[in-house]
Amino acid sequence: MNDPATSGPFRVDVIGDMTIEWDVPIETDDGNILRADVFRPTAEGVYPAILAYGPYGKGKPFQQSWPAQWQQMVDDHPEILDGSSGRYQVFELVDPEQWVPDGYVCVRVDSRGAGRSPGFLDPFSPRETRDLYESIEWAAAQPWSNGRVGLNGISYFAMIQWPVAAAQPPHLSAMCVWEGAADRYRDATYHGGILSTFTDSWYARTVSGSQYGIGAKGDRNPHTGLLVCGDETFTEDELAQRRVDLGQVVREHRFLDDYYRDNAPDWSRITVPLLSAGNWGGMGLHLRGNTRGLELAASQDKWLAMHEDDHLSLFYARYGTDLQRRFFGHFLKGEDTGWTEQPRVHLRTRHADGHVGERTGSDWPLPETDWTRLYLDAHDGSLGAKPSTGASVTYTGKAGRVSFSYVTPVDLEFAGPVAAKLFIASSTTDADLFLVVRAFAPDGKEIVYRGANDPNVPIAQGWLRASHRALDPERSRPYLPVHPHEHAEPLVPGVIHEVDVEILPTSLYLPAGYTLTLDIQGHDYIHPGAVPEVLPDHPIPFTGSGLFLHDDPDDRPADISAGSLTVHTGEKYASHLLLPVLFQKQ
Repeated sequence: MNDPATSGPFRVDVIGDMTIEWDVPIETDDGNILRADVFRPTAEGVYPAILAYGPYGKGKPFQQSWPAQWQQMVDDHPEILDGSSGRYQVFELVDPEQWVPDGYVCVRVDSRGAGRSPGFLDPFSPRETRDLYESIEWAAAQPWSNGRVGLNGISYFAMIQWPVAAAQPPHLSAMCVWEGAADRYRDATYHGGILSTFTDSWYARTVSGSQYGIGAKGDRNPHTGLLVCGDETFTEDELAQRRVDLGQVVREHRFLDDYYRDNAPDWSRITVPLLSAGNWGGMGLHLRGNTRGLELAASQDKWLAMHEDDHLSLFYARYGTDLQRRFFGHFLKGEDTGWTEQPRVHLRTRHADGHVGERTGSDWPLPETDWTRLYLDAHDGSLGAKPSTGASVTYTGKAGRVSFSYVTPVDLEFAGPVAAKLFIASSTTDADLFLVVRAFAPDGKEIVYRGANDPNVPIAQGWLRASHRALDPERSRPYLPVHPHEHAEPLVPGVIHEVDVEILPTSLYLPAGYTLTLDIQGHDYIHPGAVPEVLPDHPIPFTGSGLFLHDDPDDRPADISAGSLTVHTGEKYASHLLLPVLFQKQ
């Protein structure tokens, strides 16, 4: 007799042209059972699959788990509900009511230890990569499958795609990485070598809140009545024993060591067709991986699309669904979707007046980029085309800041990676550098944007712990300093040191008379006048940097961070900002 735990779905619902198989078992090579919901066309036939694997609980409706974000998204983009009731929407994944009628099967897999999949919860581990590999191959072997599987999803569902693509599942045919980090150390846990505390809030609320074994203490799937987080109910101690202490693990691995390397992708093995979509306003997690992943992946068929707006909306809005359907229609169904005419790089560019422009190109960074240096001048706090005579300026402590400004004499547009070279001296053996590129209208009002990080994000940000200033000379370029982050090299107090800081990619069109500013400071960006506001669905006040803060007292001890930092400028110490200029009106 078949074991009911492994032999088939909990229930099958036929809802017109869509059939839903709830809680289908997927047995892995070590005997663990993953649980998946499968949404497929009712009509006989074979179809490609859009698959996702993650830890948020496949049985939690979007409207229930993130109600404020859902409402804002639908209010801003009402087309999200075109042809859909929204009942089967879940966080960061495609809407089956819109995709199944187009001839796709949507497969949602609860990751090991999360939702209804038992096991040890260990996000981003090699075991998760193997589980996703086996889920892909399982989907390809189903009687409804045409043998082609695509991966699609936001954030976690995007990040996990990189390592599994490098493992080369035979039936993985295309991947859409939407706002997904590619290098977990640099993109997520240690920005420039400085600990980001995002892991703590994310793991405590979002992941641990969906752990298998919460059982009867948690929610029920409104469609099936099944407990979202498993039929077993564990004590808090038992739950803790069944998950990795991710925040502690991150703190134990302060450098880019084997913990990160063990599940980092071999970029030479990522050869599957790739669509990488990043967010200019996602500086804490949802930006760098998309541009770097595109650059590093060996795929011959790869495209980059950069956008603005919040973390979720454009994935579901007409812009995002059109992009995804043309991509997957071409590679999973062999349809003429016009994808062959898609530019390799498509940028939705930001303008000072708030409207969105467009740039396309054949490569990233855009080949026509005019890499332009603006030199810091400590005499008057300006940025200029040439270095001035030598000078220096000092700030003290975590709250300190110095600013350098450039008033645009003509219209100026830039889009691409940004970098800074600084010559600094610290009164202590280290310094945490927070670089913020900002823009201001002639009336002094700061230009900020709604982004994936926060409702008020600046133009660009970059970070560097000065003791991590060593460069990888083979991989570094003037616009992209690459730091190995393998060990610390303390500063000699009072001695001038040269440091190169990666500032994340950005885009902006500034009319003449506007001001571009580089802030060098010892703390996270705070939007002027921001009221610490706890937004619905979020545990931390939003003041400009969102959940992506760098304020851990053990990582930033007072005896190091409270010192003074001096920035040197001039011909001998040519501190400068490097901008990817595309247009200057003559």
